Amino acid sequence: MHYTLRQIEVFLATAHYENVTQAAASLSMSQSAASSALQDLEHRFDVQLFDRAGKRLQLSELGKTLRPRAEALMAQAREFERGLTLHSDVGDLKVGATLTIGNYLVVPIMANFMGQHSGSRVSLTVENTVGIANRVRNFELDIGLIEGELQDPVLEVIPWRDDELMLFCAPEHPLASRGVLSDADLLECQWIVREAGSGTRQAFDRAMHGLLPDLNIRLELQHTEAIKCAVEANLGIGCLSAITLREAFTWGTLIKLQAPQRDWTRKFYFILHRQKYRSAGIQSWLDLCRDHPG
Repeated sequence: MHYTLRQIEVFLATAHYENVTQAAASLSMSQSAASSALQDLEHRFDVQLFDRAGKRLQLSELGKTLRPRAEALMAQAREFERGLTLHSDVGDLKVGATLTIGNYLVVPIMANFMGQHSGSRVSLTVENTVGIANRVRNFELDIGLIEGELQDPVLEVIPWRDDELMLFCAPEHPLASRGVLSDADLLECQWIVREAGSGTRQAFDRAMHGLLPDLNIRLELQHTEAIKCAVEANLGIGCLSAITLREAFTWGTLIKLQAPQRDWTRKFYFILHRQKYRSAGIQSWLDLCRDHPG
């Protein structure tokens, strides 16, 4: 073999940081050692893996092609090492989730995963759909759990479970006693909704097809709890996943509204990089998610 795993580590770290000094620090190496490892790899195969852009090192076209294979190689190497040292092929997992999933579904799944795989840890990143997709695409996350629909040739999008959006208002709102809203009612309302780029907003916009240009969007907020608080303060009506509203409906702090002429159903999805090595840990996580009652 004419390369070392250390050289591959340096290549991947440099691709991530676009800077050899930062890459070296992340690997607890000196800058000169990291530079030497990268140069030796390029000279050995007479290739250029990076193009210099000012102070940054950007992947060359060849580097972009090789990066997914290098990521998969290192994932397998780490899994092999873990099997040798701990007699387990399930290592740590980097999971990304959109806000509804991250705040209301993922924690029990994390607990089950770590309970089944002693010594394994799950790190969780919570962002909107666009942010999670970008991190999975850049190999910063092993797997993403998202609410929005994606069409991306780099990412594998796998349906997970069904979800439904709910309309809601404060008990004092004029529409609270009506319950069922017409399209005319929807156009008269002041709305408090999620920001563009979120899966919930994507589903809301799709459900409001034909009415969207004329809707009165009063507030766009990034967090579900902020939207619920704003609606409780009677600033308008909201639209969120049903799983975020169960407790508020039970206690009566928010009132459920319906607009059955509109389609409020959607799906949650898993996303993985198409060239990501499907480790035992990832497969275990997928199985636990599918078994979770939610």
